[in-house]
Amino acid sequence: MNFWNAFDSLFSNFGNLTWQMVVMWGIGALLIYLAIAKKMEPSLLLPMGFGAVLVNLPLSGAITQGDTEGPISALFEAGMSNELFPLLLFIGIGAMIDFGPLLEKPWLMLFGAAAQFGIFFTLFLAGFFFDLKDAASIAVIGAADGPTAIFVANTLGSRYLGAIMVAAYSYMAMVPIVQPPVIRLLTTRKERSIRMPYEKGSVSRLTRILFPVVVTVIAGMVAPASVALVGFLMFGNLLRECGVLNTLSETAQNVLANLITLVLGLTVAGQMTADQFVRPDTLLILALGLVAFVFDTAGGVLFAKLINLFLPEGRKLNPMIGAAGISAFPMSGRVVNKMGLEEDNQNFLLMYSISVNVSGQIASVIAGGLILTLMA
Repeated sequence: MNFWNAFDSLFSNFGNLTWQMVVMWGIGALLIYLAIAKKMEPSLLLPMGFGAVLVNLPLSGAITQGDTEGPISALFEAGMSNELFPLLLFIGIGAMIDFGPLLEKPWLMLFGAAAQFGIFFTLFLAGFFFDLKDAASIAVIGAADGPTAIFVANTLGSRYLGAIMVAAYSYMAMVPIVQPPVIRLLTTRKERSIRMPYEKGSVSRLTRILFPVVVTVIAGMVAPASVALVGFLMFGNLLRECGVLNTLSETAQNVLANLITLVLGLTVAGQMTADQFVRPDTLLILALGLVAFVFDTAGGVLFAKLINLFLPEGRKLNPMIGAAGISAFPMSGRVVNKMGLEEDNQNFLLMYSISVNVSGQIASVIAGGLILTLMA
């Protein structure tokens, strides 16, 4: 009899399984599929997908259950509740970015600013469905900048961190799918074929070193809440440009960024439990995130078209470069360049689009800081 009781106890946990958990297994499997088969942000979507399965097993020991603390919950408390992991990741991102082409043509910063329109439009729209702090957290999905979305959602104490993270990183990965139809809808073939010859300039080493310092000071004065976001990003860039810490710069770009991304994916998955995720408002968040993403893309393109109204023939801009003003670096810049080559195989827009893409990285961080300042 004891044998049968012991045998029965092995399968007793099946009784705790719910259909919502099974749905989350499917979502986890989808993220794993996108990471492996489609190579969409694999360093992040793979740990997120596996983590989603891990935390949705009945009575999972990976997350806190009663008085027993799970390791993923412990990671969340150690690095997410205080925004440490996203900030450390920003050091790695800053070390990866070369601001040189942007410094050669600083006017391209305008497109990075214009491409944040979707954030503020979605903040207004989401305010009809969610309280203001949740609406602001959801709106930042449009920046296509996962670490900024994490930082803002955590700081504002959003209840929808898991859904926001999945939306932010999924849309980052889906840039090649989402952006081209929006760009084609807003531009003519003639506009997409406009050539923009690139004349390489020179940027002094002193300028490269001063840039991250000056940007941090200005951002801190305009939006104090953005100091941590902008400061860590610019500190990473300073490591790259100072010329005396090459080993640290390479470590930040590779070891630090990869390690934090791995841990970040698992930690975000800890917020993807079935009771928090399988709800109608999660679908609404995903939809609003897409709205923000689309309107960010549209804002950059339409701003370029507006400037073209005042430019003489022969000096007009290819409006597609405005779409690269979102923060999904370097995917968006590459998408714009590819679309230019599809219309004209001699139309190389990469230097312009990447420069705008870099400006979008800065603008999205500042936009996140402005959101935090407004919500304070």
